[in-house]
Amino acid sequence: IPYGVDLREFHPVAKEDKTFRVLYVGQIAIRKGIPYLLEALATLHAPNFELMLIGSLLPEAKSFLARYGEGFKYLGPKPRAELYHYYSQASVFVIASIEEGLAMVMAQAMACGLPVIATTNTGAEDLFTDGVEGFIVPIRNPEAIREKVLYLYEKPEAREKMSQAALRRVQALGGWNEYGDQVAHVYARAL
Repeated sequence: IPYGVDLREFHPVAKEDKTFRVLYVGQIAIRKGIPYLLEALATLHAPNFELMLIGSLLPEAKSFLARYGEGFKYLGPKPRAELYHYYSQASVFVIASIEEGLAMVMAQAMACGLPVIATTNTGAEDLFTDGVEGFIVPIRNPEAIREKVLYLYEKPEAREKMSQAALRRVQALGGWNEYGDQVAHVYARAL
């Protein structure tokens, strides 16, 4: 059962610029695949392209950020109540985790109209369909991440189609109340 998302808190707002922005929100850590994300995108020098990272920085990841220097924007942690704005200013959400349960940030991004590129170890298969609302790529594969990001960068109509599909998918899930009802139903059947 995919996690819910508070659709009142996470919703799209108008994008304020024409920058193709790849966004990651979460802990800046090795287990979150940050080295692979940086390898995939920090050296991509395309016009109007930006990689933005939001989240708390673990000491283990500092050397990776230093290695790629100016190839990304790191904004540090942001209050949850402001995240919808950052999601809405992005073009695609990428999570490259090596290991993860079901990353709630994926549903938050989708609720703001973002297609998601996620690794197989994020629980993405339980949330969206590969090729419809985003892409599911292998772990530890910066080439696959880069390929999918470039596809969406070069094909704005495909990105828009995925964006709308992502928003419809997460809205159809019904938020946290629906999640709670589904979990209660599963437990009741098990008992």
